[in-house]
Amino acid sequence: MAASPATLGPDHSAVRDLHVEQIEDLIKLQKAAQKISSILDLDELIDKIVTEIAQSFGCIEANIYLHDEANRELVLTGVCGCTTYDKGSRKHVGEGMTGHVAVTGKMHYAPDVREDPYYIACEPSTLSEVAIPLHVEGKLVGVFSTAHHELDAFPPAQLRLLQSLCKHIAVAVHNARRYGQERHERERMSREAQEARAIQQALLPKVSPYIPGFAISGLSIPEGEVGGDWYDFIPFSDGCWGLVLADVSGKGTAAALLMSATRGMLRSLAVTCGSPSEVLGKLNRLMVEDFPPGRFVTLIYAVLDPANRTLRFASAGHLPPLMVDDAGARFLQSECGTPLGLVAGEFCETTVELREGSRLLFYSDGITEAAAWGDQEYGPRRLQNHLLDPSASTESIVADVRSHVNGAGLKDDATMILVRA
Repeated sequence: MAASPATLGPDHSAVRDLHVEQIEDLIKLQKAAQKISSILDLDELIDKIVTEIAQSFGCIEANIYLHDEANRELVLTGVCGCTTYDKGSRKHVGEGMTGHVAVTGKMHYAPDVREDPYYIACEPSTLSEVAIPLHVEGKLVGVFSTAHHELDAFPPAQLRLLQSLCKHIAVAVHNARRYGQERHERERMSREAQEARAIQQALLPKVSPYIPGFAISGLSIPEGEVGGDWYDFIPFSDGCWGLVLADVSGKGTAAALLMSATRGMLRSLAVTCGSPSEVLGKLNRLMVEDFPPGRFVTLIYAVLDPANRTLRFASAGHLPPLMVDDAGARFLQSECGTPLGLVAGEFCETTVELREGSRLLFYSDGITEAAAWGDQEYGPRRLQNHLLDPSASTESIVADVRSHVNGAGLKDDATMILVRA
């Protein structure tokens, strides 16, 4: 017959109590590990760790020092119960118990701090203290330490428990630091992208030009924070206007930088050179010399003469302008003109008459190539049909494109200039 608890001898009772204590310790370890593994904010994590351990083990204080590898220092990052040192306090690796542990990479236990050669006095009531290294993949992350008001307050089982817990702490701290670094990097990149977008938007025309007999509007929507498309209106002293629409190869910051450089060169050439073909020829020579290999720009440059109601344009490998007049809608093809920055070449000019009621659209491939997931592109035919409507505008074209992609969003920069006579 099994013995009842009352009949168990003192040895059996002690074993039972030991097993109960071990089970409670394991449960305590599991709960603590679950709590800390779910926190990614470093400050919140460390505060939680030192507070929980100090309360759970009845300690006077609990601290976490993080390793500043570059300066060979330990930085007090989490502190509970200490009245001598504040967060941010530093000590050299090798200094005190925590510094000694950082050097040796091994736990150091002082059952009586008064006799320990490494202990540096802190709380007057401290009699025992343990410091445990925090390692991840053999690399020192920091040091955890906790102190108690009793002598030899940490029995072997409890020290093993703390060592096991410190393995979880090390991983949690390592992950939180890495998450914080990645978050700060994302925030930095986002700020830089926003600043770049603000600068790029500042390079676009603030208002449409006032030209008697004509209404001109431009619109540019970058696919990301910054883009490689741009348009420009350049006034000349004789009353003519230069119109530019360009698309730099690639996306993002690199394309935006090349866009800015190209804009500056073109504006400089536009006021000193005459015809559109001459401007593109000189611009191309500069870009072939200066642009990185494989980078290029497709561009249309036009000069509008309001007095004669004519527009001359030259194209550097760009999409053909779309013309709508009494004869209907048609695309104006150029006989020659390769993208800028690739090879030396010639550029042809085309002159069109802008009779009353006619419309001329310059656009980038972000318009015609826009497509929903796996669907057909918006295409030149839809663009042509839309511009046949006399009320069509740059805004209505973008709205029609967005409707076509059905929520898929624009996959490339979308830019337009619309000239109405």
